[in-house]
Amino acid sequence: MKIVFMGTPAFAVPSLEMLIVEGYSIAAVVTQPDRPQGRKKVLTPTPVKEAALRHGIPVLQPQRLRSPEAVAELAEYKPDLIVTAAYGQILPKSVLDMPSLGCLNVHGSLLPAYRGGAPIQRSIINGEAVTGITLMYMAEGLDTGDMIAKAEVPIEETDTAGTMFEKLSQAGAKLLQQELPRLVKGKVDAEPQDEAKATYAPNLTRDDEKIDWSRSSREIYNQIRGLVPYSGGFTLWNGEVFKVWAAANPSSAQVVSSEAQPGTVLGLHEEGIVVKTGDGSLTLLTVQPSGKKAMDAAQFVRGTSLAVGTVLT
Repeated sequence: MKIVFMGTPAFAVPSLEMLIVEGYSIAAVVTQPDRPQGRKKVLTPTPVKEAALRHGIPVLQPQRLRSPEAVAELAEYKPDLIVTAAYGQILPKSVLDMPSLGCLNVHGSLLPAYRGGAPIQRSIINGEAVTGITLMYMAEGLDTGDMIAKAEVPIEETDTAGTMFEKLSQAGAKLLQQELPRLVKGKVDAEPQDEAKATYAPNLTRDDEKIDWSRSSREIYNQIRGLVPYSGGFTLWNGEVFKVWAAANPSSAQVVSSEAQPGTVLGLHEEGIVVKTGDGSLTLLTVQPSGKKAMDAAQFVRGTSLAVGTVLT
């Protein structure tokens, strides 16, 4: 049996590595094209490509998987099964129909909730206490296929998008390992999704990163940790971007007597920068002024011109 694996970020690597360790025949790996990374825009391979090359597996990187040329190239490998994990492109019907055992997807949410490209980040931003992995057959819609199995993973209050990516990537590999032996024997019964319960998790935009200080401390805290370590949240100080990479966990809304408007800096301490929110205050622990590297509050406070009473917008 020949498997083609499709994935792009680090999230997908444990699933690929598991297939290799378990002795499955990986005919090829399909991943997104190399992209420029960092300030110097260095052309960088995807984590999945790097893993595949370490094991000597052929790598395909089509700009558009649905192009006739890409479909024809993939068909040459005659896959019996396609396994995807955070690949980043929608598979056309010509690819979905290609393998006799179908196309499986390792999705980072408990479907039908959080369909789409940013389920992990948005689960945290929305304050969910639990998320998980769904192993599913792929269909033409966006994460609409029948569900084979699920595994729940709690979201701790200190988790970030980064820690949950790691937890869910391992959970995904484990669930795939558990279910694959019966799947390779033929298609299995799978549960259709309840469309009435479907919710969506579209890719994040710049607007999702902007902090609205009129929201509650808990909502802002969840927003920040849902964006870490990828973009961080941001506000504006003197018209320039002021990033926030970590805040103290608001175990309850902090009551403050200040009548200041949300966004007002109430205190500057080595332990943190206290900012007025819609229901109290939030203490910022790690920040990044425009043009500088991220730094903890103690380092920032020692050299800042930010003053108590300043309004972050």
